[in-house]
Amino acid sequence: MLEDGRGPALVGRRRETELLTAALVRAKDGAGGSTVLLRGEAGVGKSTLLAWAEREGRERGFTVLRAVGAEAEAEFAFGALHQALWSPLQRSEALSTHQRDALESAFGARAGTPSGFTAGAAALALLDEVTRTAPVLLLLDDLHWADSSSATVFAFLHRRGAGLPLVIAGASRPDGPAARTWSAETVDVPPLSRADAALLLGTCYPELAAATTARVLAEAAGNPLALVELPRQLTGAQRRGAAPLPDQLPLGRKLERMFAGRLEAMTPEAGRLLLLGALATGTDFGSEAWLRAVAGEDVRVPLERMEAAGLARLDAAGRLVFRHPLVRTAVISAASDAERREAYRTLAGSLAPEDPRRLVHEASAALSPDDGLARRLQEAGRDLARRGGDAEGALLLERAAVLSTSSCDRARRLTWATVMAARGGQLRHAVSLVGELKASTVPSDVAPLFAYAVVYADQSHHVGFESSAALLPEALDTLTVPGADPFGGLVEQVYFKLLLAATYTDDPCAWRALERHRENVSEAGRLCLRAWTDPGPDMAAALVAVAEGMTEEQEAGVAWLLLWTASALDCPEGDLWQRFAGLHGYATQGAVAKAKCHHDFLLGRWDRAAVCLREAEAADELGYHCNALMFRQYYAHFLAGRGDETGLREIDRIIRPTATRARMRFVLDRLTHLRGLAALAHRHYEEAYAHFCEITPPGRLPSGPPWHHALVFDLVTAAVHTGRREEARAHVAAGRAARSAEISGHHAFLLAAATALAAEDDEAEAAYRAAYDVPGAEQWAFDLARLRLAHGSWLRRRHRSGARTVLRVAHHVFRRLRADPWAQRCEEELRAAGDPVALPPGGPGTEPSGLTGQELRIARLAATGLSNKEIGRRLQLSPRTVGAHLYKIFPKLGITSRAALAHALGTR
Repeated sequence: MLEDGRGPALVGRRRETELLTAALVRAKDGAGGSTVLLRGEAGVGKSTLLAWAEREGRERGFTVLRAVGAEAEAEFAFGALHQALWSPLQRSEALSTHQRDALESAFGARAGTPSGFTAGAAALALLDEVTRTAPVLLLLDDLHWADSSSATVFAFLHRRGAGLPLVIAGASRPDGPAARTWSAETVDVPPLSRADAALLLGTCYPELAAATTARVLAEAAGNPLALVELPRQLTGAQRRGAAPLPDQLPLGRKLERMFAGRLEAMTPEAGRLLLLGALATGTDFGSEAWLRAVAGEDVRVPLERMEAAGLARLDAAGRLVFRHPLVRTAVISAASDAERREAYRTLAGSLAPEDPRRLVHEASAALSPDDGLARRLQEAGRDLARRGGDAEGALLLERAAVLSTSSCDRARRLTWATVMAARGGQLRHAVSLVGELKASTVPSDVAPLFAYAVVYADQSHHVGFESSAALLPEALDTLTVPGADPFGGLVEQVYFKLLLAATYTDDPCAWRALERHRENVSEAGRLCLRAWTDPGPDMAAALVAVAEGMTEEQEAGVAWLLLWTASALDCPEGDLWQRFAGLHGYATQGAVAKAKCHHDFLLGRWDRAAVCLREAEAADELGYHCNALMFRQYYAHFLAGRGDETGLREIDRIIRPTATRARMRFVLDRLTHLRGLAALAHRHYEEAYAHFCEITPPGRLPSGPPWHHALVFDLVTAAVHTGRREEARAHVAAGRAARSAEISGHHAFLLAAATALAAEDDEAEAAYRAAYDVPGAEQWAFDLARLRLAHGSWLRRRHRSGARTVLRVAHHVFRRLRADPWAQRCEEELRAAGDPVALPPGGPGTEPSGLTGQELRIARLAATGLSNKEIGRRLQLSPRTVGAHLYKIFPKLGITSRAALAHALGTR
């Protein structure tokens, strides 16, 4: 970092500053919002880049909002959000009473338990108000320490704020759990090159001898903070080369050791103030007046010592700020257990009895088990969970378990902590807690909750479903006994997990248990069971009615059931997923994201296909491997629709072994269907017909999931093109007999389209018109374009008018969807009809120029969603080498992210 007269200028960060500048320009020009997430190791310069962005933003007229994650605040729900939005909330004049109450309740300024949904929606409304006067730059530093509730809302703002002049710039370490829930485009901030590191070092320490410079460059390894701080550990003689240098200092996570000497030089008074500031939480802590009040002494001299040592200072607002987040970490690490407990007691004493932070500080100061404190922590944790802070609530329940005097109470609290951690996106930790509980004795009164925790870990992390049928029926039996503990509505959640297992595996034991307990669950649960077993008339309308009749609190308990029902029915009516966007932690957000991916495919929003891969990567990082598998399966729909058989085979290779091991018939049948769909794109009709007949034989619709009914258009298409018109008509008749058209609008259209394809010539035109007239037909972009292609071809072959008009519309849609094989068929039909169509520059299938063979192989693998490590294993390269190739590939293709690879390569 150098000085350029206006503030800090950056060395070696051109790529990062260009991305940040582009985001600012886009928002300033009214082109919409964007997000940049900087990711790198400690000390690599992420905070400095955010400071640079803040300066640039202010100069361009942005309103700058800021939040900084702190390790000591990770247990306080909505704490980081409070930092960012408290000030504009105080000035807001446009928020509704409901929205203001939601944010003030989340921030603890008033009583209430808002859901994550209401907090997220209110935050979006507040930012919308702020952006009316100026574009907004929201800076989120140290996201790896942000509380999960805030991280979830920030992710919600990232997804839903794209239409606002809003730039979100965040910074996180690579292993930050909260940051990993954010499916934003990440920008890895690497160490500085040796040349840039030498420039920074020489500017900051021009007196360094050559040998000292070489040693510091070697040990800093391009880490800017190390380059600035390491020489400070040396004496003047060592810097000039007149005295031997010390042994090598460890870097990375141990970088904070560089502050140890300065901390040891602090007086006891200064050290105590530093520790209080490091452990304090909330925006009202840290001022000189607060320090004086809590320390009970004059703090001016200690503050001067801190600033002189480069550890901390008072900012323009009079608040204590640390030189770097590592200083805060070093202060806490350097203190003894007794010193930390004393500081926590002091902090607890400075807070009102009802302040939840006081309880956490009391727990941190506790030396021995304390049942009273454990009960209070349990109550506070459950309250946090009800407010949408599952992950933070889990931390409090774990503390309560540690403070429990009874082993039974400990197991009960740890079981609750496990469930909350899983819901809150901390699945890997939840899995470890399940292992700990299995090694202990779990009281029988929490057996249903423990069963739910075990199944949650097995389904979501291990992608296994055997425990579902083994444990959940008994759990439902126990939960539905009159007078049984409801465990906060656990019946609905257990029922959903069992329904999910039954849907995926078709386990008859699971289906029998679900049917047995049909009357013990809500209307949403009964509707979901019907949707997946016996979908009847007006199911889609019933779903919308159930959803609209629920309060937000009721929705929170059955969101998964409603979303899974919509998935069964191919029902995007009202974009049901939007009702739950931002609701609670990752568990619900994952369900929302899956529903959205499915609807994006159905509704022709294929430009969002890469979101599936980003969500899959995020799910894998968090340990939600079943979600990752499903996201990749949804991505396979886009590949099949575009006829990308190579990409489809790669996805199949990734997910089929796991699905086979887990007996996920649902996934395996879908993969078979998608292979058939891709074969249709390339006119391999016999192959397509064989694939479809593996799932459902022509002329018969087996009982089971309603998506079998949705195969009617595909199967009939393949049958007609292979001369099997009798089979095609038999399947249409089976669809009519099963009343498929009454399941949902999509099913009605697909049956009408199949009817048109199978119709006799004298009935075909009327049948095509009837399909076009199905209410809502225009929303099924891909299927409607396929129908128009078939209709236009039928008209052309019979020399009837209107063929070119229908074919042009279909061609336009296929081009927009980048479904090239289908578009080429339209072009052939148009040319045959006497309407020449120009090919795009280079023609379809043209390879991207400028890539070497190795780069092209790496780019194609990355476009399928593989990580650098997975690509490296495939090509026998190191992940670092793969990353270096991708760094060269992006500018050659004119892109800035992995998400754009598929489009740039033409493998769409």
